[in-house]
This record gives sequence, C-alpha cells and structure tokens, in this order.
Amino acid sequence: MSASSAVDADLLGRGGVRLVLDGPRATIVLERPDVLNAQTPSTWEALRHIGEKLGPDVRVVVVRGSGRAFSAGLDRRLFTGDHVDGEPGLADILQRGPEGGAALIASFQEGFRWLRSPERVTVAAVRGHAIGAGFQLALACDFRVAAEDARFRMAETSLGLVPDLGGTLPLVRLVGYSRAAEICLSGRSVGATEALAMGLVNAVVPVDGLDSAVDDLVAAVTLPLPGATRETLALLAAAADGASEEEQLRAEREAQLRRLADLAALARS
Repeated sequence: MSASSAVDADLLGRGGVRLVLDGPRATIVLERPDVLNAQTPSTWEALRHIGEKLGPDVRVVVVRGSGRAFSAGLDRRLFTGDHVDGEPGLADILQRGPEGGAALIASFQEGFRWLRSPERVTVAAVRGHAIGAGFQLALACDFRVAAEDARFRMAETSLGLVPDLGGTLPLVRLVGYSRAAEICLSGRSVGATEALAMGLVNAVVPVDGLDSAVDDLVAAVTLPLPGATRETLALLAAAADGASEEEQLRAEREAQLRRLADLAALARS
C-alpha cells in the first residue's frame, strides 16, 4: 500500500496538517496560517499517524509551516480550560490522574518522536516564529534550515509549565546544558544569526532562498544508499547518547559488517 493511500486525510485535516509526497521526499506542512500554525492535540495525532503510515520508499521528511511562521506553539485557547473543537485542554490532562495524564502526554510525544528515528532524514524548514511546541518540533528533526527572520523561543516556563514534547534532550545535545537552561528559563527569543552561532541550526538563508536551500540539502542527503544513511544516523545518535569509546567502536564494526553484507548482496543481484 502506498503512503498516500494509507494516510487518513480527515485526521490530517482535523490536525491542520497537509502531507505532500514526491518520490523519496515527504513534506509535512502545518496548515493553520491564520493562527501562525498553532498546534493542538489533533496536530500531534496527525503527525503520529504520518510517522506510522509513511512507506519505506520515503527517505527524507521536510517539516514546514504555511505562511509567515513555522509554528507559534500550542493553541492558546487550550489554556482556558474550555474545550476547543473537542480538543483536550491542559485541565483535562490533570483530570485523568497521574497514569492517565502521563499516557496522554506520551501519545502527544509520539507525534514528534518518530522524526528522530534513523529510518529517514528529517529537515525543519523554519521561518518566522518557532515557539514552544513549534521550537520542539524543529528540534525533533535532524537538520534545521532557518530563514533570516526565524525566531526560536521555549515559552513553557514563562507559563508555569515545562517543555514536554521531547525538546529538552536535543536542545542540550545541540547547545549544551548551561545555554539550554538559559534559553528555557529566560524564555527569551533566539534569532537566526545567534542560533547559527550556537549550533542550534545548520544554516541561515534569506527568506526567499529557504525553499531552494532545503531542496539542495534534500538532494545531498539522498545521495548515499538508504542503508548507509540509516546506519550512520544510528551511530551518531548512539554517540550523542553518551556511548563509551568501546561501545561506539563495536557499534561501528557491526554496522560496517551489515553494510558490507548488503553491498555484496546487491552486487550478486
């Protein structure tokens, strides 16, 4: 079954998400420009669904926002305690009790978690605001290409909350503990130039050059064989997770033997 036929279009529509498939590339577009692509639980359900349904032929996923922002974070109406189009608000999480609330948050996290899998390369194309959940969505990707007007902000602590969509680990990996703590606790905005200097983004380009820069990156990362890409990403993730030298050397040996076996099989076919 192809990825396009397997995806539930109604579910994506409720989440304000659009999926565009083009050969080995999938582009996920947050499609709520009137509210700067603010996210809801349905957004995370739609993202999780896409991760579950994309076929193995998709090698690169690009995540972007529609209009002038990547994502302004959680839809602020959900802070009021009222139901918004059937979406669970923050009060609903607490009412489920510790186990139920944790399970609900875990389901939200799965919408972002799959983007960190070594099965495919993921790229965030960021322009304008990437706030809170928007920032964490960008952090879930392997690469971040930012337009000159991009602004990153972890706003959760200023609202009495914590980042809970998986953003804390990649943020510390990218910029270190002390700088990550300062960004999160101050809630300040980090512009594109500063983000590049601290290693938060891979490149900064003019707004009108964002699409072409992402296209160039996608072309570059799809050159290696899929297996080589997958194994390399897994090795780098293990290293970032703190693997010891011996563990990393062993993982490299094992990965290389798998690659040699695959290449030999290809030569025989």
